[in-house]
Amino acid sequence: MLQYQIIPVTHYQQNCTLLWCDQTREAAVVDPGGDVARILAEVERLQLKLTQILLTHGHLDHVGGTAALVQLRQLPVIGPHQDDMFWIGMLSQQAQMMGFAPVANFTPDRFLHEGDKVMVGQAELEVFHCPGHTPGHVVFFCREAGLAQVGDVLFQGSVGRSDFPRGNHQQLVDSIRTKLFPLGDAVKFIPGHGPMSSFGQERRTNPFVADKHYG
Repeated sequence: MLQYQIIPVTHYQQNCTLLWCDQTREAAVVDPGGDVARILAEVERLQLKLTQILLTHGHLDHVGGTAALVQLRQLPVIGPHQDDMFWIGMLSQQAQMMGFAPVANFTPDRFLHEGDKVMVGQAELEVFHCPGHTPGHVVFFCREAGLAQVGDVLFQGSVGRSDFPRGNHQQLVDSIRTKLFPLGDAVKFIPGHGPMSSFGQERRTNPFVADKHYG
């Protein structure tokens, strides 16, 4: 079964997540935005074998520690969708804009597309391409665990910003309502920032995407 540990990182308090298979102890780090030493300390504390980096999208607070982790652990970088490469290619500009120290560039080893699968040990993650916050944003879903890693698509009581370059609010709403909500009300999700929630709770109460606003 897939297990998880959320590690808030950087002054943005972005939810970096360790996902691991409890049978093999193989782990992936999702969206390592920074504070790499803290992430690796948690890997050691949990006695995990870190095998890959998974990225939901290309914003610096989610990818800022990627190059450092690759250098330290020689890990493959999986995701996001290739449409976010323009964000990854602008890391120096993002750092200046967001008040981060400069970080090294990197190129993902594998871009992801709708319907792809990623294995973490024996646990399978399904990939959903969910544009709107960024054009290449992806979501990871473990059907067995009823758990989704949604990045900055959906939050408890809110949704991701769509006013960045190549953002699109209608695309964002469509991604949530046509791809995520059909996965089931009981599915819990880890957002890119803030507390966890469930798709059912957001369908009932989220002022941006609740059912009552869409007939």
